Formats: sequence, structure tokens, C-alpha cells
Amino acid sequence: MTMAGRRPLVAGNWKMNGLRSSIGVVETVRKDLPKDLLDRVDVLICPPSTLISSCVAAVYGSPIAIGGQNLHAKPSGAFTGSISAEMLADLGAKYVIVGHSERRAYHHETDDGVHAKALGARRAGLCGIICVGETKEEREEGRTLDIVRAQLAIGVPKGATGADTVIAYEPVWAIGTGLTPTPADIAEVHASLREMLGQLIGPEAAKVRILYGGSVKPGNARDLMAVDNVDGALVGGASLVAEDFIGIANAYAR
Repeated sequence: MTMAGRRPLVAGNWKMNGLRSSIGVVETVRKDLPKDLLDRVDVLICPPSTLISSCVAAVYGSPIAIGGQNLHAKPSGAFTGSISAEMLADLGAKYVIVGHSERRAYHHETDDGVHAKALGARRAGLCGIICVGETKEEREEGRTLDIVRAQLAIGVPKGATGADTVIAYEPVWAIGTGLTPTPADIAEVHASLREMLGQLIGPEAAKVRILYGGSVKPGNARDLMAVDNVDGALVGGASLVAEDFIGIANAYAR
């Protein structure tokens, strides 16, 4: 449940999915999202980098934002196959996901690397969505709060603000599994993250949005978005289907 001053954000992460034919999903979201909802909720779609330019064109003139899924920390250089924050911004992206659990697991990204990427996003004027989350084993060992607080403490740059930083809590064991933590579990983690942000950046912590991600669907979105300190959702598979993504955004419909 977002507080006054923190505008909800519903973000879709397409991951490695989508061809040029998928632009129709973005066009449908733009056409069918209620205007009064867009007046109150920020909506973001993060397609693969091959589609960013086309998606920016598809939402031109609307408040829907387009973002990247990853970035290299450096602005340029001999890093074959990598994409800098400046390149994403040049295409019209406004956000970029930083340190998603799949990047940490499959590409061995570290908390220090996440920190560097968050600085890179800020350098280029992008809002970095910094992801944190525990594995199933870590949760079973009772280490959830220790894990996510440590990820946050290292990953969030000094001077972070609500304008350039979003946090996304995604329990690794809930991503793509259909499993979700209980609302009480989510409330505990988000409250702890908010408190940790206060230690890191002071009063500005009240302005930073904390999203929940992990098997968010139209059927559970309203309950998940009603949890204290949940300021929106980072949506995976459901964001590939326009009707499902719109259904999740409608959790904020009056």
C-alpha cells in the first residue's frame, strides 16, 4: 500500500522474450489502459534491447515509459555485446533494471557490480530499479532479512533519491514458480527495506518506491499491492500478455 507522495509504479520485465511482432502488446496496453489510471499510476515496460526503440515509438505521446533490463556500468569502451546507460537513454529509455536475480544467478553479478551499475544509470539520467531477493534455501534458514538488507546496503549508491532509485523485492524462489510469500512475509521484508533505506539515505527513504515482484498476476495483484510499503509491482511473465498486465495495473483502479 503506497503512501502519500509515492506514486505507484507497475513495471513489466519481458526478459528474453519478444520479436518485432510483440510491439502489438505495447500498442494494446497503450490503447486499453484507462486514462484515469495513468493519471495516478506510473506504467513501465522493459522489453529486450532490440525492441526498445520500437517500443518508445509505440508509446510516443503517452505517459507509459520504456526501460532497459540491464546495462554496463561504463559509459563506453571495448565491451563487446554490452549496452551502456547512455545508449539506453539515447533510445528513449527512462528506467533500467539493475541486479535482477537472474543476472546475479546466471551472470554472477555481485552487489558491488550492482552498485556500479546503479551509479551508471544515475549518470545517464535513468532511474535504476535495484533488485534484491533471497533464495529458497536462504528463506528456509531464516536469513531473508539479512540477505536483502546486505544487498541493499551495498547496492544503493550514496545520495540515492526517490527520483533516480526504485527498489524491487523479488524472492528468487517465487519468480516464475507460481508461488508467492504471504502478505505478512512481504510486509516484513518491505518494512525492513524501508528502515534500511532510512539508515542509508535518511529522510529521502520515504520517497523511494519499493516494488514487489514474483508471480504477480491479475488474480493476486490487488491483495499484494494492498500490503504496507508495497508501492507497485515488477511483473515478469504476465507482462507479456497485454490483458494480464492491464489487469495487474487495475489493482489501483478506484
